[in-house]
Amino acid sequence: MRKVIIIPARYGSTRFPGKPLVNLWGKPLIQWVYERACESGLSEIYVATDDKRIFDVVVGFGGKAVFTGEHPSGTDRVAEAVNILGFSKEDIIINLQGDQPLFPSEYFHHLVQPLLLDSQIPMATLAVPIRNRADLDNPNKVKVVLDKKGRALYFSRSPIPFFRPPGKEPLYFKHIGVYAYRKGFLDEFVKLPQGDLERAEKLEQLRALEHGYQIAVSLVQDDIPEVDTPEDFEYVKFLTKEL
Repeated sequence: MRKVIIIPARYGSTRFPGKPLVNLWGKPLIQWVYERACESGLSEIYVATDDKRIFDVVVGFGGKAVFTGEHPSGTDRVAEAVNILGFSKEDIIINLQGDQPLFPSEYFHHLVQPLLLDSQIPMATLAVPIRNRADLDNPNKVKVVLDKKGRALYFSRSPIPFFRPPGKEPLYFKHIGVYAYRKGFLDEFVKLPQGDLERAEKLEQLRALEHGYQIAVSLVQDDIPEVDTPEDFEYVKFLTKEL
């Protein structure tokens, strides 16, 4: 069984055009993400992109890149890349977003562990406890509720579960947008039609739940800043000042 990290990257981000190539303390953002992936201990790491500028930058700093066609989502791009690279259906594919330059190396273990322990789990992801009300109320911070086995019941932009006093307020969890899949499932997933829940919430992972597939969720202690907007970039720049 092979394990690979694929980092989907596109130039034309609506909220932050050119994001993968923005300079973060002397390196393009995509290089920071790639180097975090290298800290996982896995030897197979690729950036998947349809943009020659990104491709050339990755190859220029010694990374590996795969040219793909244009795609509506990073998941579709990852699926094409692993088929170009010839991975088998039993292999584990990690989809690391290209906007996570501070992804901790130890989180890769937590991410793939459910797939290694249970052959029936097709997909896994991460979540972190929500510790402030602002994140709970922020629709850009996706929430997830879990069953007793740590599998996702639902993902939402709304605060879930709803708390109706009296009693003890429940724990809330924020979803971290990184995924591990079995390659065979990934091939199936990108062929599934969108469901009503995915269209309503604009959350791709709901497609798996709507079609009856399980998603294992491993809990980690600390959140990971993501670069979705120029404002996020300024915050990450502040955090990485000493790197």
